[in-house]
Amino acid sequence: MFDFSLPELMAILVVALIVIGPERLPKVARTLGHLWGRAQRYVNNVKADIARDISIDEFRQMQQKVQAEAGEVAESLRQVTNSVDQQAQDISKEVAAPTPSSQATESVQTAQESQQPVAHPAEKSSPANKQE
Repeated sequence: MFDFSLPELMAILVVALIVIGPERLPKVARTLGHLWGRAQRYVNNVKADIARDISIDEFRQMQQKVQAEAGEVAESLRQVTNSVDQQAQDISKEVAAPTPSSQATESVQTAQESQQPVAHPAEKSSPANKQE
């Protein structure tokens, strides 16, 4: 942060020793050390707060992207569901409505049934008829 060389630091310490005195110098050095530690902790806390805010913003952006993608997937799923429902309705209409080929098949079956001789139920199950 500061660019002090060793000779400059030595000059500052000599001036401090002369101005403050040898008796109070350890107490002043300890106080300066505590202040320096507090300043470092404060700077580190500010850095951590900034990093936390940045990560929160990144998470919000990611959440918005995920929600947008989920909305797109839901919309496409809704469209597919609607098309499948429409196709199912079309198929059920086709099955319910008789086609010309099915009407022809039904009329052929009806004609065949009318040509077959109908036996009376009494003739089939009567034991007297079997003996004769």
